[in-house]
Amino acid sequence: MEATPNTLRAIEELPDLGIPLSDGCRLSARVWRPGNAGDDPVPVILEYLPYRKRDGTTARDALTHPWFAKRGYACVRVDMRGSGDSQGLMEDEYTQQELDDAVEVIHWLAAQDWCSGTVGMMGISWGGFNALQVAALQPAPLKAIITLCSTVDRFADDIHYKGGCLLNENLGWGATMWSHSSRAPDPALVGEAWREMWMQRLESEPFLPATWLRHQRRDAYWCHGSVCEDYAAIKARVLAVGGWGDAYKNAVPRIVENIPGAKGIVGPWVHKYPHFAVPEPRIGFLQEALRWWDRWLKGIDTGVEGDPDYRAYLMDGLRPATWYAERPGRWISEPEGATSHIPIETLHLSEAGLCDTPGPLAATVRSPHHCGMAAGEYCAIWLGPEMPGDQRCDDALSACFDTTPLAADMDIVGAPVLHLRLRADRPQAQIAVRLTHVHPDGASARITYGVLNLTHRDGHRKPRPLEPGKSYDIAVPLDQIAYRLPKGHRLRVAVSSAYWPLIWPSPQSAELTLEQGRIDLPVRPTASGADCAFAPPEADAPWQTRPLRAESHIRRIETDMVSGTVTLVIEDDFGKHEDLDHGMIGGTIARERWSIRPDDPLSARGWCHWSDERARGDWQTRTETTCEMWSDATHFHLRATLEAYEGEVRVHHREVADSISRDAN
Repeated sequence: MEATPNTLRAIEELPDLGIPLSDGCRLSARVWRPGNAGDDPVPVILEYLPYRKRDGTTARDALTHPWFAKRGYACVRVDMRGSGDSQGLMEDEYTQQELDDAVEVIHWLAAQDWCSGTVGMMGISWGGFNALQVAALQPAPLKAIITLCSTVDRFADDIHYKGGCLLNENLGWGATMWSHSSRAPDPALVGEAWREMWMQRLESEPFLPATWLRHQRRDAYWCHGSVCEDYAAIKARVLAVGGWGDAYKNAVPRIVENIPGAKGIVGPWVHKYPHFAVPEPRIGFLQEALRWWDRWLKGIDTGVEGDPDYRAYLMDGLRPATWYAERPGRWISEPEGATSHIPIETLHLSEAGLCDTPGPLAATVRSPHHCGMAAGEYCAIWLGPEMPGDQRCDDALSACFDTTPLAADMDIVGAPVLHLRLRADRPQAQIAVRLTHVHPDGASARITYGVLNLTHRDGHRKPRPLEPGKSYDIAVPLDQIAYRLPKGHRLRVAVSSAYWPLIWPSPQSAELTLEQGRIDLPVRPTASGADCAFAPPEADAPWQTRPLRAESHIRRIETDMVSGTVTLVIEDDFGKHEDLDHGMIGGTIARERWSIRPDDPLSARGWCHWSDERARGDWQTRTETTCEMWSDATHFHLRATLEAYEGEVRVHHREVADSISRDAN
């Protein structure tokens, strides 16, 4: 019998349920389920990740999975092959092996006597990606998914490339995985085999930035796992969730408009689950998810089919800041579709500014290569000062086009597109476009942005060099947004030829000449109030830890007055703590340096260093991982080191060096 909605079921937790795969590999799962599920089987909610259930996602797991389990679900958090406490080796992200393993896991779970036979899949970021990708494989028990902060296009809308430009996050997130994947399994779970498993990983772990950098155009490597190649393959019911402070702003509208029956929610949040995300307001995400699961995994009529297709938080324009605790605004909704039907208003770039009618335009753009230092993090996630700050310093290095003060509020909802006719003096060049909110005192807040490698102007599969001096018509899509520009303030389009350290520069400084331009703005009729509302957030009891070192986050810009080198310094100390359940102590510090000389694109250099320690009693391990990247006119150069220690004894050392040809980048 199904429990009544107000009756919570007693649950049990299994810290290490072994899931055997057909090739003999054992995956380790943490399970929360009703204690009587053997007599009263329940649906399964699967979260499938490489981020270590034992000490990686523990904080968010504690808030989320027990909550669902008490309401009649078995929540199964699986460490992927080669990660955490699972056996095997992991070769890359979203491999066919990863997806095939997930399909096996789903069928295995559906066959257990405590499972009702239906499975849902939920995840954020990597787990949101593979939920979509596994759904496209159509395993029969998988009836619904909830994908958060994910993408449908691995080339154009992930951490590797954007607009055909190489994102520095390709190195930055690669450094994160270089550290995460080198950490040891927990002997308390896997026993004496932990050291052999660890050594195998350390010896086999790939340095993924080099893998990703070998695919600088949209080839078969990126088409694999990009569900936009065939949306129709997804038959499971999809709820997609995102945040305006996140890197993955575009997937939710695309999912809503391309997958029948899909629903979408986008809030003001960074890369976090919405029941504990920032900036506020948070929402009752768990209650919304429960409605989704109850309908599609249990067949209960919860009314989700009648929800608007798209619910988005329309943010009020604020003064620029590198961090917001809260974003005032209101929830708006679209009953059918997402944003493609929003009316378009066109403004023209001219020597008079940003105008309702076309006018003459002859503007040159030759930005110093440190333009972009106010961009903030590509993907805000660590809860430090990661948001784009005041844009005035970057605006001063760009060509800017302003409206007159607005006569009324303007609600921009959707993805603006800048159309330009331009010419360049080099065969390779980049362009970055920022839409900003200019306050009466001149403060400039970034609303949204887009970048384009001009050799990719006709698509990402076959880039073509520019002919210097020739005029080209190009389009630069900007990211989706929902933003209210207030009456009396101005809208600005800022155009630069560099955007460091978000993207790696072209090999030569280029000058762009703008000859004609317009921006198409999706402007929704001004919302007078909220179209919809959510319940306040709920969560289960938080993870219990003993703090040993406080968390801290540093962002600063340094200028060498002798060489002219400008460096962004990032230091994220994630603190150190002891898990009060199983006693593991963990501490991590990440450091990054991104430097460039304003007059020399070949001076660009990125450097990352992660220190990680895991301990319990006499068991003490530590890894030190570093990587760096630089380039010349023809090649990217990479170097990385991995050192592992037991106590103070170094037990593993590996160095990687690679040079990769630049392919129109």
